Amino acid sequence: MRIFVGNLTSTTTAEDLQRLFAPYGLVNFVRIVPSPQTGRSLGYGFVEMPNITEAQAAIEGLQGAILEGRPLTVTEAY
Repeated sequence: MRIFVGNLTSTTTAEDLQRLFAPYGLVNFVRIVPSPQTGRSLGYGFVEMPNITEAQAAIEGLQGAILEGRPLTVTEAY
């Protein structure tokens, strides 16, 4: 399942998201979407988890969680 993660700071890394989601289960892929002009984060990214039950638990557990002082938006990506 692909998960959208929004409201990231420009300094949030893929490793930060990997660590955040890892307690919920296996993470296959993490991507922070960069600005084409600056290379810095546009404030959102995607996490892919192969197990739907674990992914749904991550969404429920991390929606609104604070990362680097900001509440995250965590939803299923369509």
